[in-house]
Amino acid sequence: MKFPPHDKHWLRRPVHSAAKLRGWLTDRGSLTARIEARCAAFRVSVAYQGLGRSDRDESFLRAGGRRRLALVREVYLLCRRTPVVFAHSVIDPRSLRGTWRRLARLGTRPLGAALFADPRIRRYPLRQKKLNRHHELYRRACAALKVRPPFLWARRSLFMLHKSPILVTEVFLPGILKLRS
Repeated sequence: MKFPPHDKHWLRRPVHSAAKLRGWLTDRGSLTARIEARCAAFRVSVAYQGLGRSDRDESFLRAGGRRRLALVREVYLLCRRTPVVFAHSVIDPRSLRGTWRRLARLGTRPLGAALFADPRIRRYPLRQKKLNRHHELYRRACAALKVRPPFLWARRSLFMLHKSPILVTEVFLPGILKLRS
């Protein structure tokens, strides 16, 4: 498979309606580090980690476009007790025996810290998408919210190490707007 594969469902740049989140959506640095710099009480809460099916718009990662089992990690990044980001990562389980083996044991440590600590890891360009209530990630991200907004903005990026990809999607929750962008 040629990388980066074509991702027709996500935008190369955020549109005007994402103006309040533009800085968050387009920053190519570590989102974890950026939030930690703005929040004295940062923590990660693991919502799910285990084998699961990749989402419909992640099928471009799979040979033939089929939804196969993958290691799925979903966490909330919290500032104090407020969830500010829902992060969803997908990796081929075969990569856990080799290239990405340390990721299976992250626990409540942030994935971003591990990805940005290794200079061999290549990051492909960010993509953005406005998620509505029909999107799988919108529904899972809203599980920690008392009030569901009409939509949520998300960004995602493919990280590559030794020809093994990991897809990381970060969904911005309303609490992110309380942090300085």
